[in-house]
Amino acid sequence: MHLTSRTARALAVAALPLALAACDPAGSGAPSSAPSPKSPNAGLLTGAQLKKALAPASFFPSGFAVDPSGERDSGDTYVPPSTAPAGKPDCTRLGGTGWIDVSGVTGVSFAQNDYVSQDTSEDIAQEIDAYRGTAAADVLEALERVATACTGFTDSQTHTKVKVAGRPTPGLGDAAYTFTLTDPAWVNGTTLVAARVGTNVVSVMSTDGHDNGAATARRLTERIVGALRKAN
Repeated sequence: MHLTSRTARALAVAALPLALAACDPAGSGAPSSAPSPKSPNAGLLTGAQLKKALAPASFFPSGFAVDPSGERDSGDTYVPPSTAPAGKPDCTRLGGTGWIDVSGVTGVSFAQNDYVSQDTSEDIAQEIDAYRGTAAADVLEALERVATACTGFTDSQTHTKVKVAGRPTPGLGDAAYTFTLTDPAWVNGTTLVAARVGTNVVSVMSTDGHDNGAATARRLTERIVGALRKAN
């Protein structure tokens, strides 16, 4: 019978303990002392831990309240990571609270929530994602490519053209990138900031204030970056 290389390897691995036992002069059958493989998620924060690093309600301006529908995390478990095939990104994702997904790289744990002004409908969202290996750095590199590919997109609500401008942002975490979204149909623009802290990426969105949400976005990012550094 012909064996595929995968089957042959499986049989060889199964037969290995028998061969070792036959070579044991004492016949002790002692278990191997070889270490078990290290988990690829070892050292990564869980969603429950990341949630503690999010800014508390006291950080947000008066009149803002958490939106229960946008409050979620991955708990104490990890999810399989994934990377989207290379190609043009979906630029419309920049218009949502989970905008970091536009990078095409997903993490293994996350925590996020969203605060909305009851008076003005201004929005401030915060999220932290944990990644394996060097994937967190890959996210920041992907955002630079997104900025080149996504100079604008159509707002699904106003059906007007949103202008997108992106730039590297020094002084936030290990590396950071900022997007500014403007549209003449909007009362105020939107600022998106992503900052890497080790294997974690902080992503925030803000429409608060009269500066396209820029000051609030930066303060919120700084707050979360500081909390993550203490957690690590």
